Amino acid sequence: MNIKSFVLVSVAALALANCSTPQKTVAQPEKFQLRTFQDSISYAMGISSGENLREMPGGIFNLAVFEKGLKESFKDSLAIELDEAASRKLFQKLNDTMQKIEKIKREEQIAATRAEGTAFLEENAKKPGVVTTESGLQYEVLREGNGEKPGPGDRVKVNYEGKLLDGTVFDSSYKRGEPLVFGVSQVINGWTEGLQLMSIGSKYRFYIPQDLAYGERGAGKDIKPYATLIFDVELLEVLK
Repeated sequence: MNIKSFVLVSVAALALANCSTPQKTVAQPEKFQLRTFQDSISYAMGISSGENLREMPGGIFNLAVFEKGLKESFKDSLAIELDEAASRKLFQKLNDTMQKIEKIKREEQIAATRAEGTAFLEENAKKPGVVTTESGLQYEVLREGNGEKPGPGDRVKVNYEGKLLDGTVFDSSYKRGEPLVFGVSQVINGWTEGLQLMSIGSKYRFYIPQDLAYGERGAGKDIKPYATLIFDVELLEVLK
């Protein structure tokens, strides 16, 4: 018998053996379902608790011990009793630890944000068409107008779009479909300086260092402390 015939016979024998051998039925686990209000609210509370506990840094929280304490508490049969004073000391220590960790994390984020802004501005200053003023403001002329320039006491009407260095748009009058009117001296320093460089009809791109933007306080949920910002600004009108 040659190799080809042997393979065919072997395959046929294997197929017959499989047909003659009873197949075991493996019970499938029942799909998890929320059947009642009690199920749903319990599951929701579990998710909420889990999300909060997941935020705790590694090394502080032990899920297995937490489950043990939770189950024993429900049974009112605790392996180890913790009096109120002992519990209070534990939670105070946890609070102090979390605050220290958050402080370190915040300082690291601030250092990274400042370093990112500095590096960006250093490279950006080398690009053709980018002008750096004495204050550190950088700007680029996208379109030059020929109207009057506003002074510090004027009000202006502008369209604009603000971005973070990663390209995230955090504010845009274009998206709202409505220009903004404000006093030249009523905005961040980078805008106050930049607007007075523009003629009506101009469109500039401002690269604003953190110290001419929102500095250590940041703004809203998107602008972190010490963030460098980019604005495209279109000067539509100067209002006396």
